[in-house]
Amino acid sequence: MTDRHLVDVHVLVIRGGELLLSRRRSDDEFDGLWHLPAGKLEAGESAAVAAAREAHEEVGIVIDPADLRLFHVAHVIGSGREARLGLFFEALRWTGDPVNREPDKCYELRWFPLAALPEEAIIRYPLAGIRAFASGSTYSERGWNHRS
Repeated sequence: MTDRHLVDVHVLVIRGGELLLSRRRSDDEFDGLWHLPAGKLEAGESAAVAAAREAHEEVGIVIDPADLRLFHVAHVIGSGREARLGLFFEALRWTGDPVNREPDKCYELRWFPLAALPEEAIIRYPLAGIRAFASGSTYSERGWNHRS
């Protein structure tokens, strides 16, 4: 039984119909796959502040938390990881040009047309949020077994 849930924040940064993705550098099964700027909520910060912080730490852009729009919540469990709630935000405005500020965790940043994303090479969890952005879905679950 899981006795806690992590809270992840994910940020969609869209410019002219293109989505910013980072290619993950890690020693697990996600190495080389694409991901959104994201991270964990820290004690004492709101979800919007955490999302703005993560975007700045990872890709160097500055977002006022008031310029983030929550559009999707994902309740995720599985893959041997702790259960989590993923909060997906769209950055309505930001300043700065994205740069790879975490080369130890990210191979590269790249803009992809929303209509031509490399879906097979995107980690499934953030892909669910990206798909929800396109469909308007506000909630999803991944990995839960609902059998009684």
